[in-house]
Amino acid sequence: MANADSGATERAGWRWGPFTFRLPFWHTRLCWPEFLQGTALASATGLALVPMMTAHFGLSFEEAVTMSLISGFLLGTAPILFGEPYAPGWVTPALPLVLSFVLGGYDTPVERFQAMAALAMTLSTMLFVLGATGLGKRFMAWLPDALKAGLILGAAIAAFKRVFIDDAPDYLLAQPIATIAACAVCLIFIFSIPFRLLKTRFRALRVLGSLGLLPGFLVAAIVGPLVGEVQYDIQWGILIPPFAETWAKVSPLAIGWPSWEMFLAAVPLALVTYIILFGDLVAGNEIIRDANTDRPDEHIDIDTTRTHWSLGIRNAVMAIAAPFFPTQGSVWTGVHVAIVQRWRQGPRTMDSLHSGIASYYFMGLPFVFFLLPLLTGLKPLMGIALSLTLVLTGFACAYVAMAIVRHPTERGVALLTGAALAFFEPWQGLLVGLIATFTLIGGRSADEAEERVGAIERRMWEERGRE
Repeated sequence: MANADSGATERAGWRWGPFTFRLPFWHTRLCWPEFLQGTALASATGLALVPMMTAHFGLSFEEAVTMSLISGFLLGTAPILFGEPYAPGWVTPALPLVLSFVLGGYDTPVERFQAMAALAMTLSTMLFVLGATGLGKRFMAWLPDALKAGLILGAAIAAFKRVFIDDAPDYLLAQPIATIAACAVCLIFIFSIPFRLLKTRFRALRVLGSLGLLPGFLVAAIVGPLVGEVQYDIQWGILIPPFAETWAKVSPLAIGWPSWEMFLAAVPLALVTYIILFGDLVAGNEIIRDANTDRPDEHIDIDTTRTHWSLGIRNAVMAIAAPFFPTQGSVWTGVHVAIVQRWRQGPRTMDSLHSGIASYYFMGLPFVFFLLPLLTGLKPLMGIALSLTLVLTGFACAYVAMAIVRHPTERGVALLTGAALAFFEPWQGLLVGLIATFTLIGGRSADEAEERVGAIERRMWEERGRE
């Protein structure tokens, strides 16, 4: 990392406790590429949960949009109010596990929002405790690879189960051609090895490949009307978010606090979410450190304790105002990489990393939520957006989980843990993973365990030979 000795300076702001408030247009500049991406991509992605909230949580379309607005605003406070140097996002791998837990375990909208609040409050408490004591780093260092992989693989299985089984009649089967086309385009643009080779030869493909989920949305928006799966009913005007009505339906201050049974049931899933969140944070730090070698002019303050505190505050506020877990995470890796890569090109491209992140979130995200033409234009695509988000989450989680484990026994434990998490209660899945890890591997890496067993066996044969 760059430091003061190398002449690097940190972007100015107003300090409050361990945090730094950087006022847009005063402490940070407007970066047009990030502003436009935030308006188009982050807004559409943030609205992906609207059909879920209207179908399963008893909200009207306007109330669901209001929930997304509050969630997006809270995400924007991470770089603006708290001074975090990351592009924040959902803890996406945990989303399918959360939906399975909440929708499968509770029947009424009130109970489901209370369960969401319990999850957010439990995670917030973990973040405060583990961050203040430093136990978070020790816990992650202790966690066996097979169990880590199993938790992430469980998210992958749950995501595919949600798309292709649980919610298939409402979303996939209702718009099959547009949904499959959008998923295929995004999988190719983001993960395809042949497409990566083509991007090295054609600049236009490189530009398309850098737009994340947006090409998939555009394909769905064009293909959907052609095959009769999407009908647009664009309205003009400004949406006045119904904050009071939304608060009355979702806030535990209005609908009642979660029961102790809900809090106890939330602990295993909150722990799984913390593990995924911590992994995102480690990745975000490494991305900044790697790029900072090309930007010795700016000092980026990385403080894990501060991040734990800011995440804890955001999740606590979400639990009260808009309890939809897990939409308050640490790093949206794809967006973070895109912004950091432009920042590393030099001050002429982006004067400060904080300017790029602020432009993407605070300046770009809120506008779409007030414009009825954009909202009503996106409305018939929101089910596709949810399916697309879950499919890409499942694919990404699967290959990350498989890369963590190399030994055949570890792979078997990871699959067993993942299946248990996807099909059973979170505490049952976590218990299965712990038992399988310690009985089949021994609580350490399988390669290390086999080396130890092999060494003991060699000594035994040597001793027998001497006898």
